Amino acid sequence: MVPDEIRKRVEELRKEIHYHNYRYYVLNQPVISDAEYDRLLRELEELERKYPELYDPNSPTQRVGAEPVEKFGTVPHTIPMLSLSNAFTEEEVVEFDQRIKRMLGTSEDIEYVAEPKLDGLAIEVIYEKGRLVVGSTRGDGFVGEDVTQNIKTIKSIPLILMEDEEPIPERIAVRGEVIMHLDDFRELNRRREEEGEAPFANPRNAAAGSLRQLDPRITASRPLDAFFYAVGEVVGREFKSQRELLNTLPKWGLKTQPYSRLCKNINEAIEFHRKMEEEREKLTYDIDGVVIKVNDFGLQERLGTISRSPRWAVAYKFAPRQMTTKVIDIVANVGRTGAITPVAILEPVPISGVTVSRATLHNEDEIKRKDVRIGDTVVVQRAGDVIPEVVMVVKEKRTGREREFKFPERCPVCGGKVVRLPDEAIHRCINISCPAKLKGGIEHFASKLAMDIDGLGEKLVEQLVDKGLVKSVADLYYLRKDEVSALERMGDKSAENLINAIEASKDRSLDRVIYALGIRHVGEHLARVLAKRFKSIDRLREASYEELLEIPEIGPKVAESIVDFFSERRNIEVIERLRKAGVRMEEERKEEVAVESPLSGKTVVFTGALKHFTRDEAERKVEELGGRASSSVSRKTDFVVVGENPGSKYDKAKKLGVKTISEEEFLELIGEKP
Repeated sequence: MVPDEIRKRVEELRKEIHYHNYRYYVLNQPVISDAEYDRLLRELEELERKYPELYDPNSPTQRVGAEPVEKFGTVPHTIPMLSLSNAFTEEEVVEFDQRIKRMLGTSEDIEYVAEPKLDGLAIEVIYEKGRLVVGSTRGDGFVGEDVTQNIKTIKSIPLILMEDEEPIPERIAVRGEVIMHLDDFRELNRRREEEGEAPFANPRNAAAGSLRQLDPRITASRPLDAFFYAVGEVVGREFKSQRELLNTLPKWGLKTQPYSRLCKNINEAIEFHRKMEEEREKLTYDIDGVVIKVNDFGLQERLGTISRSPRWAVAYKFAPRQMTTKVIDIVANVGRTGAITPVAILEPVPISGVTVSRATLHNEDEIKRKDVRIGDTVVVQRAGDVIPEVVMVVKEKRTGREREFKFPERCPVCGGKVVRLPDEAIHRCINISCPAKLKGGIEHFASKLAMDIDGLGEKLVEQLVDKGLVKSVADLYYLRKDEVSALERMGDKSAENLINAIEASKDRSLDRVIYALGIRHVGEHLARVLAKRFKSIDRLREASYEELLEIPEIGPKVAESIVDFFSERRNIEVIERLRKAGVRMEEERKEEVAVESPLSGKTVVFTGALKHFTRDEAERKVEELGGRASSSVSRKTDFVVVGENPGSKYDKAKKLGVKTISEEEFLELIGEKP
């Protein structure tokens, strides 16, 4: 039984956290510090963990953590989500107004609400008794995809409606748009490019792709936002107008756009469109027009719908930010991670006040899908500060002299081998000394969990590379003190400290050397697995694809990545220079002693923050005691060690019935005191 005071405290915490989410994500007016908010959330998490009977799918703690699904289910819309008819000129909008008046049999001005037209993904979210029960995409307007778990991860969408100012309907289906703000979009693309992933074409593409992830945890990691502007089925509440609806939704915690306007007639709506077209570049998110709606819901009902669109609304689109030009050439750009992106060199063309001469083609699959060739006439698009992209080819203008682009087999910067791993869209150079990715590679090589070269930070790496002193990670071990001391902000003492740190790194363990090499998909844990299995770089280098696949933690993509890395001559040259400099390339020879411990032969997974170890130290301890540290939970896992704020591994362990123990119980098990 859960004590009444605990049950009451949990309800208080949930209500308080929901309120603070509303203040932060909807009003943008927080009233407590981040630290205090974290304290409240932590207290709730601890109580829910201690009393699992209090589980509630709409608790603030449940926004992230649902298991991936194999495919989306479907949700029928009780009232269809119709699309809007478009208008592209002022004359068409005036004609829309005249048509409305004819149908209503009036010559009086019609009152409209004009709202910026969001460029995102349309959704419907259903609340019953104020609690979120279903979230879906628009789909075909009649049936959408069930994305409830993903919707719950968007913090600006309330899990429970507020009712302080306005009674909540028994049931309400609210409709809106999931978007991604421009700054968030640029930052997401920057991170994707650094990680060698294909950038999203535009914010709408990013928002749609993020919401339609089968794994809700991926959606949760994306910076999504949402605005609401309409309702479908409503039980227990009536609205008389669009204006009333927009004024009411925020009282329940549902975010609406701040830019809508009540217009006395169509001329005011047209003027609002002009103003928003001028202001659109100043907004934090993309809009592509203005939606003009008859304000009075009674009039909307009289006007009705035609086919798949309402008669009482029109989307007055902005002038397109697209132009037609010619592809002069296609070149391959190499990014900081070795990712190779094809770029179209264009005949310069003005778009939205900027002269565009280059446009991204994203990857080989996109080039093939759009069938872009050198010499083609293409439509190019630019939205705000987003990288221009080729939208489509005007195939009618082909002359027969156009040439297909062939992806390079060798890196255009260094001549290194170019590979494309299974299930990846990106080609990449795998030469660790490629100048295009050298700086990032050196920073990784010197990082704490790799060779741990103290003092070798970003600014110093930049100088070493720019001055030609370091052309591969191996060159670090051949630096002289006088070369380093001559660099900016480096005196004799700093230079001596760096040379000593480099010297000390020569004796790092084999797993850290493997990790430092930056083999794609080989992280710290996998590096330890490889070091333990092969004992030396030479033995790992000789390992076949089939031999690598025998290791439980390694799948086809990782095995191919390792084989590719060691097939590149330049990488072997770097390894040999590291060896010659004195970097240890073998596991330290120890007398084999049979380890008998409670962990012998056991598979252990860690989740959450640990107090007494770093994750790396904890996994090493398991391996020292004859166990196997794994990064994922399966039925073969013997137990999961649960730290603070555990993630989805804890949920999966409960689902599979895998034993879970606390960090303190783990310490007791291995005979160490807290």
